[in-house]
Amino acid sequence: MSISKQKISIEHKYRGSVELPDNAEAKNVFFRVKQAYANHEKMNIQIVFSNSKLHKLKKYQKGSSEEEIENLELYIEMGEVLGFNVNDAVKLKNSILFINDHAHSNFNITKRLKLINKKNRSKASKSYLFWDIENFSSISSIFSEIIDKYEIEDEDIVLAANPDSLYLKRAEWEANLYDYGKTLNSFDFIKCDHGKNVADDVLLNKFIDAKLTNANVFILTFDRELKERFTEVTHNSNNLFIMGK
Repeated sequence: MSISKQKISIEHKYRGSVELPDNAEAKNVFFRVKQAYANHEKMNIQIVFSNSKLHKLKKYQKGSSEEEIENLELYIEMGEVLGFNVNDAVKLKNSILFINDHAHSNFNITKRLKLINKKNRSKASKSYLFWDIENFSSISSIFSEIIDKYEIEDEDIVLAANPDSLYLKRAEWEANLYDYGKTLNSFDFIKCDHGKNVADDVLLNKFIDAKLTNANVFILTFDRELKERFTEVTHNSNNLFIMGK
């Protein structure tokens, strides 16, 4: 989604600007938070979400709670500008990310991998993996079902992660990779910049630059648009495998 800058003025005094996400609730969240602060109310995430919504966010939500995370990030950014405590919002955001990551990682990889660009698989000389690790951090299943099975070399594995997920999960990822004698830097690992879909764009650009032919290519992402973009740019000699429904 696109974002725009929104100025924060309290009692006609400019306090700073925040990035406003392009979703249905973002403007309402912005003005509720601004008004609550101006009225010297107690600042907490109940300004952003109702009690019933907070209860729902404790469980896996279809769509990975994307808009809710965007609005939490807006609240956190406003807290940084205005100087109020946002620990509860940070804690909730981390909880949502963990819940959704756990749900994603428990899918059966083998049953969900689908050959997407052709009806029948053709002969391939090598295999490659493009891996959005923050969505598929169940490392043991990735190794057993894809990396080991298709004998994918370390240098042919592209990993990408956005900064927030890297900060939260790096120790866990490295600990799990240790069992295989690897670290993140064993592969073509890219720490991305801040921003929506940056990791996805990095993976796609890496794929395009590689100019692969006659290869098995595994794309680990849940992003439907990204799946379509990979399909559009792949050479017809490749076998392109992505996650099906």
